[in-house]
Amino acid sequence: MKTDRTTLGQGGPQVTPFALGCMGMGHGSAYGITDEAENIATIHAALERGVNLIDTGDFYTMGKNELLVGRALADRRDKAVISVKYGGQRSPDGAFLGFDASPNATKNALAHSLSRLGVDYIDIYRPARLDPKVPIEDTIGALADCVTAGWIRHIALSEVSADTVRRAAKVHPIVDLQIEYSMISRSPEAKIFPALNELGIAVTAYGVLSRGLLTGSRPATPADFRAHSPRFAGANLEHNQHLVAALARFAAARAVTPAEVAIAWVRAKGAAQGVNIVPLLGCRTRKQLTDALSGLDVTLSAADIEELEGAVPASAVAGLRYADAQMAHLDSER
Repeated sequence: MKTDRTTLGQGGPQVTPFALGCMGMGHGSAYGITDEAENIATIHAALERGVNLIDTGDFYTMGKNELLVGRALADRRDKAVISVKYGGQRSPDGAFLGFDASPNATKNALAHSLSRLGVDYIDIYRPARLDPKVPIEDTIGALADCVTAGWIRHIALSEVSADTVRRAAKVHPIVDLQIEYSMISRSPEAKIFPALNELGIAVTAYGVLSRGLLTGSRPATPADFRAHSPRFAGANLEHNQHLVAALARFAAARAVTPAEVAIAWVRAKGAAQGVNIVPLLGCRTRKQLTDALSGLDVTLSAADIEELEGAVPASAVAGLRYADAQMAHLDSER
């Protein structure tokens, strides 16, 4: 694995060109039941292999995900760059109630994250979505207060538009934007990536494998949140198998895996657009981690990319990346 460090945005932390996403870890996670001991072993293995960017969210499994990450990092804090999303509101039954990124809610959420993680500061802290009730300037102002106090080191954003990024960056430097980006989810290219290039802001890209769709993965149980995702639903899923097969053929011809190709494509496209993109992969096991890291060693030529995009065109995918109700909350899609 290529372990050279890269700077996350202007003045941001030094990170490896790969981020470990922890959303799928822990009992009752978005992907159903997982082995927590294996999850922790995976975090440890990532750190041992040089991966230092660890991503979680305070609303993942009602705070239990942060507790798991905290246990994993208890004696390894100095090896990790911790990135946390906040703002998702939930009821006791787990239902989403919306987002709150108001100044008071921001500082309250941070206090609980620090406690659950068992740390004195968080390296990168970001609202998970734009709160339509709160000017982004107010949210970033509260986060800037937290930087001054030493509770967080860097401010970042998630799933917001180019206009929101520009407004936020006028208040305080932003190190990166977390957003979905893959061969079949390419909307950031039109307006968002040019703005990030202009401002010197990096990207942590999630959904690089389109939640496993590009590698042929399917929901195993109703507890898997993908069972309710448009791209995995009925006729859409069957239609999308043509894209899965095309990617598999492309990868096989080069003696690599579809996942390796998908990771290499994201990194190459970022470089071509002047944006430093760090793939964020949700590995729950050590094997998944090993498989994902191998993608950093794959290089695609310009001819490869042209052929790949012809074989797996984003315009051919059936179904949106989120359900309609969730899409309506995405500032990045406006």
